[in-house]
Formats: sequence, C-alpha cells, structure tokens
Amino acid sequence: MQVGIDKIGFFTPNKYVDMVDLANARGEDPNKFLIGIGQKEMAVADATQDAVSMGINATMQYLDKIEKDKVGLLVFGTESGVDQSKSASLFVKSALKLKPEVRAFEVKEACFGLTAALMIARDFVRVHPDQTAIVIGSDIARYGVNTPGEVTQGAGAISLLVKKDPAILSLNDGHSAYSEDINDFWRPNNSKVAMVDGKYSTQVYLDFFTNTFEGYKKQKNWNTRDFNAILYHLPFTKQGLKANRLAIADQDEATVKRLEDSFEASKQLSMRVGNIYTASLYMSLLSLLENKQLEPNSLVGMFSYGSGAMAEFFSGNIADGYEKEVNVNKTNEMLDGRTQLSVDEYEKIFNDALIDPIDGQELTSDEKSGVWYFAGTQNHIRQYRQK
Repeated sequence: MQVGIDKIGFFTPNKYVDMVDLANARGEDPNKFLIGIGQKEMAVADATQDAVSMGINATMQYLDKIEKDKVGLLVFGTESGVDQSKSASLFVKSALKLKPEVRAFEVKEACFGLTAALMIARDFVRVHPDQTAIVIGSDIARYGVNTPGEVTQGAGAISLLVKKDPAILSLNDGHSAYSEDINDFWRPNNSKVAMVDGKYSTQVYLDFFTNTFEGYKKQKNWNTRDFNAILYHLPFTKQGLKANRLAIADQDEATVKRLEDSFEASKQLSMRVGNIYTASLYMSLLSLLENKQLEPNSLVGMFSYGSGAMAEFFSGNIADGYEKEVNVNKTNEMLDGRTQLSVDEYEKIFNDALIDPIDGQELTSDEKSGVWYFAGTQNHIRQYRQK
C-alpha cells in the first residue's frame, strides 16, 4: 500500500518587505542579500497572524476537497508555539470543525517538526488505511530588526493531507537520520526572537546533509543520478544551493543539469517568502511542483534539518496527475496581492508583534475576507476569528 501526500495547502501573510529596500536601509550592497543570501522578498507577520492562524489558513486551501469525517489525526509541527501546554492543533481542529474523535497534538524539534509530523502520519495511515491525517508546519522566523539574521526571517505555513494512494507524492520506505546535541540555534522561553551561531549552523547543516544523503543512498543501494530532484530545508536559498553543490559534485553532465534545474524550481517560493522553519522543506516541494514539469514516478529526495540538531533524508515518487492538485496561479495571486512595506513600516509592525496584546484587547485584521486571524485574548484564552 502506498501512503503519502495527497493535498498541499500554503499560506503566507499579506505583507512583505523587499530585500533591496532592506539592504539600502542597512547600508549594504543589495547583491549581498539578493545573491549572497539568495532572497528577494521577506514575508512579515503582524500581530494578528501567528502559527495557529497561518496553519488554519493553509489547511483551508484544500479543506473543501476532502472527506472531513475520514480525518483521524491532526499533528502540528512548530517552533513558534502559542502556549506552553495546549497544542496548537486543538485550535486548528476547532476552527476546521473536525470530529471529536480526531487525535490531535503538537511536535517540536526546530525546523524538523513537520517532517516528524509527516512520518507519524504515514505510520498512522498504514495502520488505519481507511483514515487520513492532516499535518501542519507553521512558523514565524524572527531574529530581530537590524540583526545579522534579519534577512533570513519570514512567515508562513504548509498543510498536508496524508492518505493511502496519494495524488501528489508517495513516500518510500526507509530513511537516513542523524542527530546531535549542539547549540547552533535556539530560542529560550523568555525570548520572542531566536539566537543563532550562523556560520556554525551553516556548517552543521552541510555536514548533516552529507551524512544522511550518503547514508540513504547506501541503504537503498541508489546513486545520485537516480534522483530527478533533491529538495532541501531552506533557511535561505543560498544554504540549499551549497548543499546541492555537494550533491552534484563529480556527477555526469546530465545529472548535474537535472538537479540544478530542479533546485532552481524548488527555491522560487522561498526567495519571495523567506524562512518558514518547519514548513520550509515542504514549501520547496510546492515550488518544485508549481515550477517544473515532472514525469510520473519521478524520484524526489528530501533533506529535512532542524537545528539543535536533527536531520533526515528520505524520498518519494511523484504521482501521475499531480498537476491537478497544485494551482500556481492561486499561489502567485496570494504573493502578488501582498502589500509592500517600507522599511520603517516593517520595523514598526515587526516590533509591535513582539508585544503580547493586553488581555481583553480585541485585534482586527486587514487580511482579505475569509482569512483566519488571532483576535487577542479573553480571560487569557486565545481567540481566533475568520475575517
């Protein structure tokens, strides 16, 4: 029985800042951001968009196309949690009006969270083939205004429906995992912004990629040339480019071109949205599906990395007719419809969002009709509403 990704939904807030504007404001050569980091735009979340609301909105992209009564599991992967006890998945479950019998919980391991959720869902569906699972990765990447990591911020969510006989990607058996207790990136409970050792984290990422990629090929008795595409967690697109260069080193010309072309297709959304932590790898998948024509059964390798650190390499095969499940026009409409902020506007919105609203204060959203948003707290209970 094949199990994998049947539906994919994407959401990012309705505001962004242009990297040329940010570079000029910071006294930097724009090419440092555009080429050196590989980013063009950065999504900005205001106080009304958090991990929960973005996760709801991503799932709403396909909710009317599924049988809600068959959903038996909802797992939410995030490192931007809104409560130290209550799972973000329960807020989502309520908004989506899923049945009470749905098992719902949250998982965390930095940017690895959605991959952990996906693997849990895959195993759940294998045991319960008549049920489906929703897994969500939703995050706001924050390092702070005018910090070294500022250009690698972002906000967004990806939601996946996992079921048997999937319409997008069937997951293959096996994986190569590697973990170590290290301090390349972390966010203490008393901090709204992350702390990172950038150069160290970059090297750890590449080391973990080499370890898991080589281990996976050995496990499966495959070669690099067997892959039609390799996708990466993209904290910024230049990071994935470095890993892809390691993957294609010493390969034949056809393999090099194929994997370079597929990487180019997979980075397009990240260039316009920025880092979305747990969902980043799966935004790469969506970008690949929307920007490259893939043959049925194409082998797609996937490298997931979460600082701290946990990495995993796994793969899947593209389903025949996957094109019916993606809508590049809808994605472009979302991105092109956003409001471009000045740097001053971005700084104010960013800093205001770091301050929790006073209990009882009602927040209003400027998102378009139908979008869910965080409306503040009542008696310290979070309120979510649909515009």
